[in-house]
Amino acid sequence: MSESAVAELSLQPVQRRRFLKPETQTAMVFLLPSFLGFMIFMALPIVASLALSFTNWQLISTPSFVGFQNYIKLFTVDPSFSTILGNTLFFAVEYLAVNIIVSLTLAVWISSLKHGKAIFRVIFFLPTFTPTIAASVVWLLIFTPDGLADSVIRSLGLGLPNFLLSSSWAMQAVVIVTLWANVGYNVVMFNAALDLVPKHYLEAAMIDGAGPWRRFWRIRLPLISPTVFFATVMTAITSLQVFDEIFAMTRGGPGSATATLGFAIYQKGFTNFQMGYASALAWVMFVMIMALTILQFRMQRKWVHYDE
Repeated sequence: MSESAVAELSLQPVQRRRFLKPETQTAMVFLLPSFLGFMIFMALPIVASLALSFTNWQLISTPSFVGFQNYIKLFTVDPSFSTILGNTLFFAVEYLAVNIIVSLTLAVWISSLKHGKAIFRVIFFLPTFTPTIAASVVWLLIFTPDGLADSVIRSLGLGLPNFLLSSSWAMQAVVIVTLWANVGYNVVMFNAALDLVPKHYLEAAMIDGAGPWRRFWRIRLPLISPTVFFATVMTAITSLQVFDEIFAMTRGGPGSATATLGFAIYQKGFTNFQMGYASALAWVMFVMIMALTILQFRMQRKWVHYDE
């Protein structure tokens, strides 16, 4: 055999390895638009915001590198940062707890119905189709002084102040609106998980004399714990990013009672034109979300039960 033939044979396996399988090529073609969209609208802006957080950029001027000056100012100089951070954590903890409890309670109630389950799923899920800004504007009219909320409070004799004008109650109004707008996701999710619990487990528990409360805590809740964990993680992430309701209803007020990281990023970046400082705030939020998510994944080992 000639040397050219040997060289050709030796190159054939290499040439075959260079080409992808037809199904892989087809998959890459279909994935390419999503990949390009992710790179252009997600990955590149994230990298750009990290770079901007080390600059002083007034939006209409050329960015100037300042190193860690934005972060130093954030943690040591800015007097409002501690208030903003406290408001964000307060909202996230309260909203997360109330959302999980209310949605799980409603899902259990819907699951216990013999008729009309689909109707109630639709009813509770409908608010999620409403744009958050539009829903917040409607609730702003409800909470406005001498509006519907004040009339109901007076008729019940509760003696509460107007929520939006009180620094102690303004955040509660934001929690109520956010809960109304988003609780439907978890209600539908929990209800679907509850319907998948094997009936023979519950029947065996009933034969053993277990009541409804004990069946829920010992059987139903452990079996849907992966769904509860997923809902907890996603709800915690969205709660730390709250912005629309605050922008439409309170603009961070009264004073700074409802100013959160999301609203502060908007205010610093698009009102004060401090893009570098706003990017530093955004990365503080990113680190908080990552830390909370990692903590939840570590804690899941103690209460989340997966079928093996």
